[in-house]
Amino acid sequence: MARGEGAEQYAASLLSVKPINTEIKTVKPKDQRNRLSVCSKLCYAIGGAPYQITGSALGFFLQIYLLDVAQLDPFYASIILFVGRAWDAITDPTVGFLVSRSRWTRIGRMMPWILISTPFAVLTYFLIWYVPPFEQRNVIWYLVFYCLFQSMQTCFHVPYSALTMFISSEQKERDSATAYRMMVEVLGTVLGTAIQGQIVGGAPHCQTKPDVPSNINSSINSTSSVSLEETKQAYLIASGVICVIYILCAAVLFLGVKERKESGHKKSDPLTFRQGLWLVMSHGPYVRLVIGFLFTSLAFMLLEGNFALFITYALGHRNDYQNILLVIMLSGTLTIPWWQWVLTRFGKKTASYFGISWAIPFMILIVSIESNLIISYLVSVAAGVSVGAAFLLPWSMLPDVVDDFKVKNPKIHGHEALFYSFYVFFIKFASGISLGISTLSLKFAGYVTGECSQPKAVSLTLKVLVSPVPVCLIIVGLLILKTYPIDEEKRQDNQKLLQEILDSETDSESETSALGSNV
Repeated sequence: MARGEGAEQYAASLLSVKPINTEIKTVKPKDQRNRLSVCSKLCYAIGGAPYQITGSALGFFLQIYLLDVAQLDPFYASIILFVGRAWDAITDPTVGFLVSRSRWTRIGRMMPWILISTPFAVLTYFLIWYVPPFEQRNVIWYLVFYCLFQSMQTCFHVPYSALTMFISSEQKERDSATAYRMMVEVLGTVLGTAIQGQIVGGAPHCQTKPDVPSNINSSINSTSSVSLEETKQAYLIASGVICVIYILCAAVLFLGVKERKESGHKKSDPLTFRQGLWLVMSHGPYVRLVIGFLFTSLAFMLLEGNFALFITYALGHRNDYQNILLVIMLSGTLTIPWWQWVLTRFGKKTASYFGISWAIPFMILIVSIESNLIISYLVSVAAGVSVGAAFLLPWSMLPDVVDDFKVKNPKIHGHEALFYSFYVFFIKFASGISLGISTLSLKFAGYVTGECSQPKAVSLTLKVLVSPVPVCLIIVGLLILKTYPIDEEKRQDNQKLLQEILDSETDSESETSALGSNV
């Protein structure tokens, strides 16, 4: 239902009596209806937690799980990681295309996707962390369920991301809701890291010692077998807890958020997939934003995917890796409100330069100094500050690009999901390539599956993957973002123009309704 429609029709019918007072009465309810309550913002934000909870668990622990628990060869692990991410990337624009063609229902256009996909996402996620009893086809098992989960997760997250444009027409309200969302999503990464890390980290592992006398080999094998089984159970328990949280968050989103239909205009004609791709990729600001954040996101994803192995084998903090990961995500969560203030005070472009580049010296420091647990924790706290910025800024800047597109194409409506889905597509596809190559590089470095210590070449490879490569990617990304044309002045101008377009279309609709009622 169009916002303010009833009040404006009533005003139009009384226009000949009190035109001035009527305008005063219609403006106030309209402003009030555009405002979102804190409860609505929180419920909307909680809906983003499942994506980050499962994403952090998979991002930090799937690689080490496949190598050390499922005990797959690094070559097969790299195939699973690459194909899974690539498939996930392909499903994003596909789902975005389908969502853009979806019809409005009584619960909205995005909500049906979220509701239907949730039970299937939960089931497939749980099966990823189950080690099947057969060994010959376990590669197919992980590949199938990883791809299925990514598909169901996409059916949840793409509509949820596009929902940002349908909870309010006010840019300030959307920015505020996005800040709430980023706060909860980073908290979700903390929760996913904590649940997975603390439960799995509590399981005994690496009971074997090198150079043990041969007369106790059978005892070692028995202890190692028990340890591996307990670790498998720990992964299942952690995944079960995450599945319950996933369902609860989806329920809060559905019950606490009302999807609002766009007012003042109808959705434009459906587009083909090729037309949709051309629509978004021909918009210059969107392309520059996506490419810039493509490089910076790759840097953090590469760091995320290899950091657990780096802490374990390069730094030697096997018993503390889950706690170090948790410290990083806690630091990122606590700094989200501060980054929201920075982007409000100094602008989003300035915040992106400062926030993302903040991680560079700490990436260099962690591989330059000699292994020390206290320094590792301190560096993790400092690096987490940049993680908060990397979470908040892309999703805060995407609505600005969509608004800029609407200003330049006022007759095209209803295709917001395409901008979000294609952005996620490029990020995920590139991250799949990077993770696949990084895991494959461990095989060439001589990584030995299931061993508690690795060759020096593996340690050197991990250092390269978490420091020099991400630093170079961040620098390239920031140079590209420098050409991004939407600064604070441009953003505010677009908001004023959009409001004028919305007001003119709403007034036209009200006049048409009034004429119809008089006839």
